[in-house]
Parts: sequence; structure tokens; C-alpha cells
Amino acid sequence: MKETDILIIGAGPVGLFTVFEAGLLGLSCELVDNLDKIGGQCIELYPDKPIYDIPGVANQTGREHIEALLEQIKPFDYNVHLNTRVEAIESKGEKWIVKTNNNSEFLTSNIFIAAGAGSFESRRPPVENPDRFLGNGIEYAVRDINKYKNKEIVIFGGGDSALDWSVELAKIAKKIYLVHRRDEFRGAQHTESQMRDLVKSGKINLKIPYVIKDVNGEDSFSGVDLMHFETKEIETIECEEALFFFGLNKQLGPILEWEIELSEKKVSVNTENFETNKKGIFAVGDINTYPGKLDLILCGFHETTLAVQEAFKRINPGERVPFGYTTSNKGLQEKLKVNKN
Repeated sequence: MKETDILIIGAGPVGLFTVFEAGLLGLSCELVDNLDKIGGQCIELYPDKPIYDIPGVANQTGREHIEALLEQIKPFDYNVHLNTRVEAIESKGEKWIVKTNNNSEFLTSNIFIAAGAGSFESRRPPVENPDRFLGNGIEYAVRDINKYKNKEIVIFGGGDSALDWSVELAKIAKKIYLVHRRDEFRGAQHTESQMRDLVKSGKINLKIPYVIKDVNGEDSFSGVDLMHFETKEIETIECEEALFFFGLNKQLGPILEWEIELSEKKVSVNTENFETNKKGIFAVGDINTYPGKLDLILCGFHETTLAVQEAFKRINPGERVPFGYTTSNKGLQEKLKVNKN
């Protein structure tokens, strides 16, 4: 069983900034996330879209924002556990035991729920048993770009992920089909323009308006059936790989079983330290709710800053929180210089 001062559920911007604030107070953190990468919604939903409301930063893409946060927390004590879902919690005196889906256990004084809108899982295509070829022809994310070299690939979706990977894989694939139900896309305009240029040059075959009808194959994946969205005619495409980018399902998951007070599928907190009705369990960022709540990254940064102060008090009862400005604390300045080296 791993022991830590703070167990953070969610490795998005607010979860990462929690590590920074905890580090300033000398607290250790363990980060767990159900996704296979750090970054939460910034990476999964809008990695290349600009963010304009981070103070002091004119604009920054979701990916750049996460990279900057990771650089900021380099000096501090934390570990990350990806593809890990918190399944259960139980109290042990003033502490909590946290159990995950891969049989890991943590003992912590403080749990920070920084899970955005909840846990994320890729939306499956509306066909029978869509995962029967998962990892052998069917994927919901690109984990190794080399897997698609000289392959015939069908990509489904109309958002950033579908556009980004259509453009990127067109550089190495034998043939690319991009399937969408309408001739309107939700991704970055620049990437859509790149995709349409590749369609004109024959590098991408754009199939609109089509939807998935079935996944084909008996012992191995052999292709897909498409249905014309208007005429309902069926077209079969033989291919070696299919990528589905239908977005993510957001669910509270096991949080519903933790006897934490909820309001409209969000976690209720106070505005003094953003603690829930359970001592030592905090909710910060988009997952929480209170009067006047705004779902902004900068609001989550404010919330977790105050919550970490309370977490310190729980670990060190009776001690004054050693608050100090980083501009006047030479010890912190020396530690943070790691970022510049």
C-alpha cells in the first residue's frame, strides 16, 4: 500500500496544479487517471485549440498548457498512475484507503477529486459487439503511429481527433478513408483545410454523408459496412484498420457510491476550502458545484489552492500553514530553478 499526503483523481490541468500547490507546502502527491495519457480534456478533446483565459498567457493550445504545467511541477514529489480507475474508498481513522481497478491501494489523508466532468471512456460505434477486434483492427486512439504504416485505414468522426489523425496518417498510410455523417466538421479550421487539400490530391477519400453500419470479419477484422445517411444504401470497404473517434462518455462512475453529496451530477462543496461533506475529500475544477460556480480552468486553480491549505492542516494539526510568496522565499526560488535548467 502506497502512502501519500494527497491522492489526486484526475491528471488534467487542475490535478496537475494541485501537485504544484502541494509541492510548495512540502506535500507529496499520487495522481491517478482513467485515461492513457496526462492532460484530461485538454489533451483528449482540444489538444490543438487555443485557450485564451489563462492569466498572463495570451493564447496557448491545450497541449501547450499541459506541457507548461508538467514543466512547472518538475521539482516536486509526485507519481502518475495512468489507465487507473479509483473503484472504492474506505475510511481508516482520519485517513482514507483508496482502491483501484488494477488492485493498487493508497493510504492518504486527503483525496482531491479533480476529474473534470467525470471519468472518460471512448464512445463505441452503434454496432453489435464493436470490441471483438479491439487491438486487432479496431482502435479508439492511436497509441503507436508505426502500426498504421502502409495500411488501408478507415477513420470515423468529425472532431479534432478524426481530422488530426487523418492528416497525420495520410503521410504514411497506403489509403485513408474519412467517414462522417455530414459535410461539417467540429475541429480546428486549419486542420480541416489540410484535410480537404489531401482529399483534392487523392491522399484521403472523404466519405460523406455516411455512418457505420457494421464491422466485418470472422476470425480477423476485414473491413466495415457503411450506410449512406440519406439513401440508406450500403457500401462495404475492405481495410486493415479502423479508428473510431466518436468522442468520450463522461460519467461520475464509482463516485456515486461514496456517499458524497451531489447536486445535478456534480459534487457539492463549501467555498471556504472546497471540501465535500466528507472530511478530507475535496472536489476541485469542473467536477464541483457551489453558488456562482463557473467551469473555467482558472477557477479550478483558485479552488485547489485553498483546498491544499486545508489538506496541510489535516496532515499537520495545530501548525500554521507556511504560506509565503514565491517571489520572496529564497528556498522555493532555488527549488523552482530546476524548471530553467
